[in-house]
Amino acid sequence: MKKIVTLGAALLWSTVAIAQDRAITVASTTSTEQSGLFGHLLPLFEKAAGIGVKVVAVGTGQALDIGRRGDADVVFVHDRTAEDKFMSEGQGVKRFDVMYNDFVIIGPKSDPAQISGSKDAAEALRKIATAKAPFISRGDKSGTHAAELRLWKEAGVDLSAGKDIWYREIGQGMGPALNMASSSNAYLLSDRGTWLSFKNRGELAILTEGDKRLFNQYGVMLVNPAKHPNVKAKEGQAFVDWLVSPQGQQAIAGYKVGGEQLFFPNAPN
Repeated sequence: MKKIVTLGAALLWSTVAIAQDRAITVASTTSTEQSGLFGHLLPLFEKAAGIGVKVVAVGTGQALDIGRRGDADVVFVHDRTAEDKFMSEGQGVKRFDVMYNDFVIIGPKSDPAQISGSKDAAEALRKIATAKAPFISRGDKSGTHAAELRLWKEAGVDLSAGKDIWYREIGQGMGPALNMASSSNAYLLSDRGTWLSFKNRGELAILTEGDKRLFNQYGVMLVNPAKHPNVKAKEGQAFVDWLVSPQGQQAIAGYKVGGEQLFFPNAPN
């Protein structure tokens, strides 16, 4: 009996070890997690490939740094400039476009800066700065934060004079930033996917959208196993391949909240 129990325990631990060997770590953005996209995609991938996925959801800058340390097998992010730098350092094997959505400028319906209906994102930010209206910034080196800083630069606004007065950096993800904006009736830049999934809107609404500068592309990269031998290259590449396959692209297109599609697949054929 003791031998049977011991054998059973050994088989159980062997099964667990195999399952762990077939699991990968994906460093990704808070938007893919908080929008609910991963909750939709991962069960489909795991069923198709038999590979588990653990997601570390942080800002894009942090996700890429996790990849640089070799602490993730795949990075799935949205800051093309930072992604190109990651690739130029030899940290990734190959980068693929996966999907896109867009950024929107959110603010209180009372709209003290009077930006409602504008399709010029830079002009909207100039008006917010002129009005010294409260603005919440993620301030976390995420893809959203990088996009926001580019827009402020295009608007010609020097943020140093407004910091901690009307402009507040919180160093947190999109969900906390939206919650803070909701509680303080402040403006902020959000990806549309997280906004559509956000429930605690209070008096907030989309006020500026449609500017081509608000386009938000996502890319995926296998972390380079030549630099980091612990990377599970076969399993990680399987996840990359599935995301850009017809099946993965269809799964992305099929994710909707309230009947509205959150992300639009655009992987190369």
